[in-house]
Amino acid sequence: MTKNKNNETIWGSRIKNKTSPLFQKVCNSIDIDKRLYKEDIAVSIAHAEMLFKQKIISFKIKNKIIYGLNKIDKEISNKKFEFSKKYEDIHMNIEKRLFQIIGEEAGHVHTARSRNDQVITDFKIWIRSATKEISIIIDKLIKNILRLAEKNIDTIMPGLTHLKNAQAISFAHYLMAYIEMFKRDQKRFDNNLDNLYESPLGVAALTGTSFNIDRNYTAKKLGFKKPTNNSVDTVSDRDFVLDFLYSVSVCSMHISRIAEDLIIWNSDGFNLINLTDKVVTGSSIMPQKKNPDLLEYLRGKSGNTYGNLFSMLTILKGLPLSYFKDLQDDKEIVFKSHDTLIDCLNVFNEVLMNISPNKKRMLELASSGYITATDLADYLVKNHSMSFREAYKKTAAIVNLAEKKKKNLNELSLNEFKKVEPKLNNDVLKIFDLKNSINSKKSYGGTSFDNIKKMIKKYKK
Repeated sequence: MTKNKNNETIWGSRIKNKTSPLFQKVCNSIDIDKRLYKEDIAVSIAHAEMLFKQKIISFKIKNKIIYGLNKIDKEISNKKFEFSKKYEDIHMNIEKRLFQIIGEEAGHVHTARSRNDQVITDFKIWIRSATKEISIIIDKLIKNILRLAEKNIDTIMPGLTHLKNAQAISFAHYLMAYIEMFKRDQKRFDNNLDNLYESPLGVAALTGTSFNIDRNYTAKKLGFKKPTNNSVDTVSDRDFVLDFLYSVSVCSMHISRIAEDLIIWNSDGFNLINLTDKVVTGSSIMPQKKNPDLLEYLRGKSGNTYGNLFSMLTILKGLPLSYFKDLQDDKEIVFKSHDTLIDCLNVFNEVLMNISPNKKRMLELASSGYITATDLADYLVKNHSMSFREAYKKTAAIVNLAEKKKKNLNELSLNEFKKVEPKLNNDVLKIFDLKNSINSKKSYGGTSFDNIKKMIKKYKK
C-alpha cells in the first residue's frame, strides 16, 4: 500500500505536479460540506462493518477503523478537529485523519466504494433528517395559527379578490386557508422521503464493485429501506435534491404570501392588524415609524429559495451520465435553502405570537363596498324563482342604485329595493347582516362559524 508521506493527496501517486492554488481554491468544498461529518462517519462505520461481515477485511482492521472514526467524531464535536483545505472535502479530511490515528489500515475503509457513492449516501441521510426537522417546525407553525384562529372565529373581516371587497369572511377562516397550504407543504416533504430511503452505498464510482459486498446490510444499518437499482443513475441522480429544493421553494412562497397580506393589512391605509414592538423596527430619520421589517424579510427570502432551485436545475440540465464535478455545488445550494427556510419558519412563528386583529377596523371595512351583494343575488334565486344570471342583473341594478344614492345596501329602504324588483318584501333586509351572511356559507369548506369550529377541532386532534 502506498505510504501517505507528508500528508500528500490521495491521488498524489498519479498526479505528480502540484495542484494549482487557483484550482484548490475553486474546487475546495470543506467549508461547506464539513456539516456532513456525522453522516460521513456513520456511513464509513456501516461500510467497515459490512466489509468485515463479508470477510473482505479482518476483525482487527474493522475495529481499528471504527475506533478511529469514533475518535474523529468526538474531535469534531468538541471542536478539536483541524479541517484542512488541502484535502478538499469532508471525506478526504476524515480519511486523512484516520490515517494519522490508526496508520495504514485506514486505507481499507475505501475498499469497494468511491467518493461518488459515499457523498450521495451522506447527502441523502442529511436531507432525510432535514426534511423531518422542517416538518416538525411546520407542525409548530400550524398549531400557532390554530391558536390564533380559535380566538377569532367570530371576528368578521372582508374577504378580498383583486384587493377589492368581495364577501364577508371570518378572520379564522382566512387563517385556516394557510393551514391548508402548510399541511400540503408537510405532505410534500413527507412524500419526498420515499426517494430518500434508497441507499446509494456500494455502487462505487459508477459501475458497482467486484467485491462481494452486501448492499442490503448497509442500507438497513443506515436507515434505508433498500439499495438503489442502477449504479450509473445512482451517482448522477440529484432528483432528490430538486424535490427538496422545490418543496422549500413552495413553502417559502406560502410564507411570502401571508407576509404580503400582513404587510398590506399593517399599512395605514388598511390598518387591519396590529404588530407588537417585538416584530417591528423604527426609522433612522422618521421618529413615528414602526415598520414590519420581519414580514418584509420573509417576503424577500422566497426569492433566494427560487434562485437555489433554478441553480440546481440549470446545473443538471446539460450533464451527460454519470458523475461530474458540477454536482459538487449541490450541497451549498441545499444548505442555503434549508437554512433560509428554517429561519423563515422560526421568524413567522415569532410574528404569530405578536400579532392581533384590529376587529373594529375589520368590521368597518367589511361593512363597505357592497360586500353582501352576492347574498342578495342568492336570495333572489332561492326566494323568487330566478336564474342566477337574472338575479345577478337585478342585484347589479340595486348596487348601481345604492352607489348613486351613496348608501350601503343595508341603508336602502324597502321602497328603493322595490323600484328594481317589486316582488321584494321586508325579508330582504335581513340578508345584509354580516354574521348571517357568513353563517349562510354552510357548504363544506365554507366560512360559517360552525364549519370553522369543526375544522379547528379536526386539526387539533
